[in-house]
Amino acid sequence: MKIALLGHGAMGSVAEALAKSEGHSIGLTLTDADAGRAVEDLTELLRGHDVAIDFSVADAVLKHATACVRAHVPLVEGTTGWRSFEDEVLMTVQQEEGAMVYGANFSIGMNVFCRMVEHAAKLFQGFDAYAPFIEEAHHSRKRDAPSGTALRLRDLMAPCLNREIPIASTRAGHIPGIHRVGFDGPSDQIQLVHTARSREGFAVGALLAAQWIVGRKGVFQFSEVMDETMGNKRT
Repeated sequence: MKIALLGHGAMGSVAEALAKSEGHSIGLTLTDADAGRAVEDLTELLRGHDVAIDFSVADAVLKHATACVRAHVPLVEGTTGWRSFEDEVLMTVQQEEGAMVYGANFSIGMNVFCRMVEHAAKLFQGFDAYAPFIEEAHHSRKRDAPSGTALRLRDLMAPCLNREIPIASTRAGHIPGIHRVGFDGPSDQIQLVHTARSREGFAVGALLAAQWIVGRKGVFQFSEVMDETMGNKRT
């Protein structure tokens, strides 16, 4: 595949290295210096690419999505923190008949973890003595808190538990990412924990999504990519 990388920070660099190691070519790399480019300019730069992978910043997501659909390039959106204008981005892609995969977390392990958490919430349904909680920790440079993944976990748990699910966030040092889901009862506590050891797990998922979206139209969540890859195995 000929890939356009939108954003070349820590995640973009890892995605670039992994893509090249798998034999893909990088036709375009946008850095912070390109932040001021107009949509029209980006559209021209994107033409001819098989797919674009975005690991930039939240404020750039709408512009990148618009440029991708106009250039007829499917987009894998791995940026976090753009939930407040998610509807506008998704509507733009849908109205222009573009293609996009997005998700709070592209780690394959995390997406399996999400299914485990969702199933655990179903098991605790009706046991009001057990109070659910979520704790997450990331490196000090991560802008959004709570993380998009923590919000996704809460969304998966909420329909089953029908109660407030508090989220505690920590930003410190170089923590790649830790998400802990707990159910605290009067006599015991159950915890489920996912710990990211490096950013490579996110890059692996992004490349999986990139290969999956080529040739498709529409807006998809990464969970749908996982469903198909796993043979629609749901908890």
